[in-house]
Amino acid sequence: MKRKYFGTDGVRGRANTHPMTPELVQKLAAAAGRYFRRDGSDTHRVVIGKDTRLSGYMLENALTAGFTSTGINVLLLGPVPTPAVGILTNSMRADVGVMISASHNAHHDNGIKFFGPDGFKLSDEAEGAIEALMDGEIQLSQPENIGRAKRIDDGLGRYVERAKSSFPQDLSLDGKKVVVDCANGAAYKAAPMVLWELGAEVIPLGVNPNGTNINLGCGSTSPQSAADLVQAHGADLGICLDGDADRIILIDEQGKIADGDQIMALFAESWAKEGRLAQNTLVSTVMSNLGLERYLASKGVKLHRTAVGDRYVVEAMRANGWNLGGEQSGHIVMTDYATTGDGLFAGLQFLAQMVRTGKKASELAQVFEPLPQLLRNVRYEKGSTPLEADGVKAAIADGEARLNGSGRLLIRKSGTEPLIRVMAEAEDASLMETVVSEICAAVEAAA
Repeated sequence: MKRKYFGTDGVRGRANTHPMTPELVQKLAAAAGRYFRRDGSDTHRVVIGKDTRLSGYMLENALTAGFTSTGINVLLLGPVPTPAVGILTNSMRADVGVMISASHNAHHDNGIKFFGPDGFKLSDEAEGAIEALMDGEIQLSQPENIGRAKRIDDGLGRYVERAKSSFPQDLSLDGKKVVVDCANGAAYKAAPMVLWELGAEVIPLGVNPNGTNINLGCGSTSPQSAADLVQAHGADLGICLDGDADRIILIDEQGKIADGDQIMALFAESWAKEGRLAQNTLVSTVMSNLGLERYLASKGVKLHRTAVGDRYVVEAMRANGWNLGGEQSGHIVMTDYATTGDGLFAGLQFLAQMVRTGKKASELAQVFEPLPQLLRNVRYEKGSTPLEADGVKAAIADGEARLNGSGRLLIRKSGTEPLIRVMAEAEDASLMETVVSEICAAVEAAA
């Protein structure tokens, strides 16, 4: 069933524009409230967190109105990382959790991510049921049963303690100098605090949010400033988070950037050696580099691929009992510690490897040689269907034939923006460039 509002990671759009208007978000919350109040009792609660976007104030109030109108008590966390919402939804015995964030997008976008009572993101079926309620008349509570709202002052502190507890008790970060780029986002307080309390000398970046500078020239999508800072200060490691801190990019002491594939390769190999990797399997998406798959196979580790989106990674992990997964973009999911991707937790696990082995970041962060990979985005008009055009189909078929045996193609619609993403990997970089350019030209002609 085609969904009207939900994409690959909740509901997302430009703030104050459909569907990110107060009116629709209030209705979304009311529908979610009715969905989670199916037993009719009056003891239900929702945990709501947000990142640092200006529009977060507006959407927080809209969500509060919607949930309380259906009898749900609202617990407001304020600015916290997305994984904190998953953790606290479960630990505070809430029926549902909500994170207000558009992740790595610019400040003018925002989004709503839902978590179930177990702290994991909602299934497609649950999101579909909420959408169905939105299309009907939502039953509101009687005046005496309207929910209450309360600010939770120590939500950040609870997350900080959980993050610190994920770092081995017998290790310390004493003597380590760490640059942490918080993207002027949700972890601007938590990440530097955790690293400092574990003993690191912390050089913070992107910790002065003003509502409009989230992800602006900083964070996991713009790591160069952090890389420059690592070299300028002679730091041991750079940690770059995104706006809601559920993804990470690492920078070694030489200023070289390591993506999620490299981090997953390190963790999968080391966990397999320690007997910690469930069923000797790593879960990643179709976007992960072919070099990762080949490297893991040489180590006897299986790679299971899913559709793009950390929620699909987590669904596969839960269905099969696997405990490590993620995305090339930097979502690292370790269900031994958290219910979703957590950039800070992943950074702490990498630092633990550095301390335990005595190796430099550069010795740990470049695990395998990736195949040349090229990703280009082509914007299209909403409502058009460029992937169904004959010219695009022909260009894709021709590209697949030319890469056969030496690489692969992946062409898909973005789940969050009107973009066609054209990705190719190949041993021959020149051929890869030609194939991608021809497909992008065909998509542009059809868009």
